[in-house]
Amino acid sequence: MDSQQWRPGQWVEVKNLDEILASLDADGRLDGLPFMPEMIEYCGHRFQVFKRAHKTCDSPNGLGSRFMPDAVHLEGVRCNGRHHGGCQARCLIFWKDSWLKEAPEPAGADDPSRTSQTVFTLWGSSHQNAKAVWTGSRKKEDPNQPHEPLYVCQSTTLPTSTRPIPTWDLRQYVQDYRSGNVGLWRILTTFLLYLYRVLETSRLGLGWFLRWSYDLVQKSRGGTLYPWRWGAIPNELPTPRSKLDLKPGEFARVKSYPEIVKTIHENRTNHGMIFDPEMVPYCGGTYRVLDRVTRIIDEKTGRLQTLKNDCIILENVVCKACYIKKQRFCSRSIYPFWREVWLERVAESRGEKVRSRDSFAVDHT
Repeated sequence: MDSQQWRPGQWVEVKNLDEILASLDADGRLDGLPFMPEMIEYCGHRFQVFKRAHKTCDSPNGLGSRFMPDAVHLEGVRCNGRHHGGCQARCLIFWKDSWLKEAPEPAGADDPSRTSQTVFTLWGSSHQNAKAVWTGSRKKEDPNQPHEPLYVCQSTTLPTSTRPIPTWDLRQYVQDYRSGNVGLWRILTTFLLYLYRVLETSRLGLGWFLRWSYDLVQKSRGGTLYPWRWGAIPNELPTPRSKLDLKPGEFARVKSYPEIVKTIHENRTNHGMIFDPEMVPYCGGTYRVLDRVTRIIDEKTGRLQTLKNDCIILENVVCKACYIKKQRFCSRSIYPFWREVWLERVAESRGEKVRSRDSFAVDHT
């Protein structure tokens, strides 16, 4: 079981580098989880705990949930990819409980007397595990492509730093509640939606009516439309593109769900990128462009991939793990990728904000 030493909202301080190095093994890991060079700059600083990280997804290796012992995510602390080929996935970092210590809530900004440690501090450390933090971020070269680096990060090591959670194990939801990650109302409404989904996909012939009635209620209250729909384009036909050349800092409106359905295959993809049900709550909202993603690490192989087609991430638009059957309440808050054909440029923010209170799902704020 997870120790639950730290809880959401609690203030903690990241220990200094030498204290953390002392907790690592010869591979620069604790319980199989690497301490990455990108994490060094946060040493000595205070943050609020975002969520317990006991449950995580592992999409490259399957669609199930996995259990991570004794770890949390900190508010807004994401990997910048600087020491992993410039990966732009911006994953939330996992922090082991033992890398943190209790801290008082700061009166204002973070304590100005503390300065961030840098990767240079790592080279200056005399600790025997210092070198392992750096060398542990690389795999041995692929003999078939000897000049192409293979990276190791917390995401690529999830299969070894976590264990599978069986779908039938209801204790996971007890832990979701006890950890403070999820309230009882969200757990209840998510399962009611799951039962609704089971009925909608059954052979009773009620699918069309249930989707129509769900949308009717949601439209009347400004909620999220039924999130599971197939695309309108046959898989053998091409899907449309759009070239907006959106730049970080600009604002974009996500098109309506019916508009997006017309741009995706029956299997919900547009040029290989899936439009996931977790993206539906953001339809119709206006958001700031966070980045154009061109490089990400393949979590399965560790190889840095260059993305050829447009790929946008939007500020504060993250996966809430509401609708995925085997990954409910995952706390990773991954940024979904958006095709430009799903977006529209707007001159400036009109202050729009998506906020849906699904009668069967969750509060998407």
